[in-house]
Amino acid sequence: MSKLFPTQEIGSLKKPADMLKKVKDPNISDEEKIKVRNDAALLNIKTLEDIGLDIVYDGEVRRVEMYEEPVRYVDGFEFAGRVRSWDNKYYKKARVVGPVAFKQNFHAEEFNFIKENSKREIKVPVTGAYTLADWSYDEHYKSKDELVLALARNVVRPLVKDLVELGAKIIQIDEPAATTHPAEMDIFRESINESVKGIDAKFVVHACFSGNDYKALAPQMPEIKAEQYTLEFANRDTWNTGLDDDARKGFQVLKLFKEHGFEGEIGIGVSDVHVNEIESPELIRDRILYSAKALGDPTKVYVNPDCGLRTRTREVSFDKIRSMVKGAELAREEIK
Repeated sequence: MSKLFPTQEIGSLKKPADMLKKVKDPNISDEEKIKVRNDAALLNIKTLEDIGLDIVYDGEVRRVEMYEEPVRYVDGFEFAGRVRSWDNKYYKKARVVGPVAFKQNFHAEEFNFIKENSKREIKVPVTGAYTLADWSYDEHYKSKDELVLALARNVVRPLVKDLVELGAKIIQIDEPAATTHPAEMDIFRESINESVKGIDAKFVVHACFSGNDYKALAPQMPEIKAEQYTLEFANRDTWNTGLDDDARKGFQVLKLFKEHGFEGEIGIGVSDVHVNEIESPELIRDRILYSAKALGDPTKVYVNPDCGLRTRTREVSFDKIRSMVKGAELAREEIK
């Protein structure tokens, strides 16, 4: 994108309460439930566009959950029971009981709807092979590595290939589990490369912060076939404005990426998704400007929340995104 500091969301937004009530109502027809989901998706798309977001999706409004949703459509899995994921949120964890295989494009309906109804660039989030493996009970493969690569080759790659054939140009591979095991970065790297092999699209990797401050990820970044990483920084940064290292403690690791030879784009997390406080546009401006200096090239900086905003209310989420867009505008004015 030629625009400086493009703004984007990571993926999930809290689902509208009215939509959830209706899709769970046994007295409402399947046809009406499709309309309800379409209306909710359209509301999210248009709200994000009206706020001024440059790259959009539908807030993953049709998806049950980032792990449970894909697993429902993959051969080789059986659901075992519910486990706690975050706060008071739960998902169904599955057992791998046979060879994993792609059955159908479970994101086709949502992508086609967004393509028809959005005027902005679209980025499709898909759950990565490493996270699918890490969050499952493996009762079939001889090793975790074998399961990870089977998922990359037999599930994620066919899904991504099909999305690209439908017209998707930007694919974000979500890997929240990757940094929880710093010693497994080699298989994580291989899984991404196998997932995107032979496919012509822009690939983005989203990895959450897990205490290692991305130090284990940094050496792998130049070897992973992704043009961009969307990463978390705001949740450990100060709330003070300023461009010095003390004010921007959460963003200092950006220098490490450059030292390891990564020359691609970074989607910097400028909004903390775990608090309700709204970051000021001035704070976001300074986080962007510091990142541009640390990377040595402002065209490499994209702007997003740390992660998906589904744990926040819709009002808080949209206020955070609105402030993020204003902060990016302020940063562009400083660069002129």
